[in-house]
Amino acid sequence: MTTLAVVDAGTVLSGDHRTPLIADADTVVSEDGTIVAVGRRGDLATLVDTAEVVIDANGSTVAPGLIDSHCHVVLGDYTPRQKTVDFLASYVHGGITSVVSPGEIHAQGRPHDATGVKALAIAAMSCFRNFHPGGMTVHAGSVVLEPTLTDEDFADLEKAGVRLAKFGFGLYEDPADGYDQVRSAQAHGITVMCHSGGASIPGSKPITPDHLLHLAPDVCGHVNGGPTSLSIEGVDKIIGETSMALQLVQAGNLRSAVRILRKCHEEGRFDRIVIGSDTPTGTGVMPLGVIKTVAELSSLSGIDPAQVWAAATGNNARTWDLAAGFIAPGAAADLVIMDAPWGSTAPDALGALAIGDIPGITAVVTQGVLRNLTSRNTPRAARLVDVTPPMPHLSAAGH
Repeated sequence: MTTLAVVDAGTVLSGDHRTPLIADADTVVSEDGTIVAVGRRGDLATLVDTAEVVIDANGSTVAPGLIDSHCHVVLGDYTPRQKTVDFLASYVHGGITSVVSPGEIHAQGRPHDATGVKALAIAAMSCFRNFHPGGMTVHAGSVVLEPTLTDEDFADLEKAGVRLAKFGFGLYEDPADGYDQVRSAQAHGITVMCHSGGASIPGSKPITPDHLLHLAPDVCGHVNGGPTSLSIEGVDKIIGETSMALQLVQAGNLRSAVRILRKCHEEGRFDRIVIGSDTPTGTGVMPLGVIKTVAELSSLSGIDPAQVWAAATGNNARTWDLAAGFIAPGAAADLVIMDAPWGSTAPDALGALAIGDIPGITAVVTQGVLRNLTSRNTPRAARLVDVTPPMPHLSAAGH
């Protein structure tokens, strides 16, 4: 049994936007990659005393690891679009402990025939089951919906374990023609994300609010634009007339994202907000893409940063039925420890987010294992953690 304890947290975020802070908690304990206890150190002394690894947060903030709900993986820790190696491991240094693929659309020579489409999805899913770059969990194998796919094909995908689909890059003359594939995918337990807004790559087509209302996917991908946003009237129809999740991304339109976030918060629809980066794309490789989005949305909307953090963790977990995203017994032990960056006018990580500063990440835990100390991508945290036993190999600073 592998046990890890995080103690002396000043603040613990739950990942649940309804109660974003865990009151009177300073300790989180995990066993074999799963959180088993959250509470006060004095009440959990036996578990802490027997833990193999103890991380002293020194009063900083402990949060669920970020989930990037729109990350363009293909195979391995490589992005053909940006010709970049090691990008997923670098994203872990940005607090991203898991990602969801919106379809392996950047694969060289991406197939459109049914056999090739299924093969690519199954291969990506299967490879990433056995590969965790930087300790990250990659939910890959998102089948790109094509007119060549039949209900029998979706039954094959369900049998193979494929649970993700993306609509918007198939060879449809009219996006409305994808209705049957969307329904069939959903009937076989597959969560469908749909492109929205203007075309993002050569060969794709704009998808309008009317298309989205007709197709009725589970997730409206980059509703704030990917990169071109929908009209305000169209977005409001999607918000008011559907129940689909509303994805806000870094690679979209920030003005639109802030308006959508505020509207959903005011109307009691915050549970539908999910956050992703929509990278790597033409916007580039962005290890800080999700945490930057949280900082921007928190500071510009005036909404509690702990709630916005939940939109990038627990809301994503609920939408895609993931094991991570929460700090609670039974959840996957994916954690980020962070503080205000050195030199910030804010006293802690939430204060930093509220004024638009990116917090300094001082430790990342995935699957109950300490992966990083002193992030190579964020600013240095004002308060660093102490680890027992010491693990200087995880930090260039040797802390």
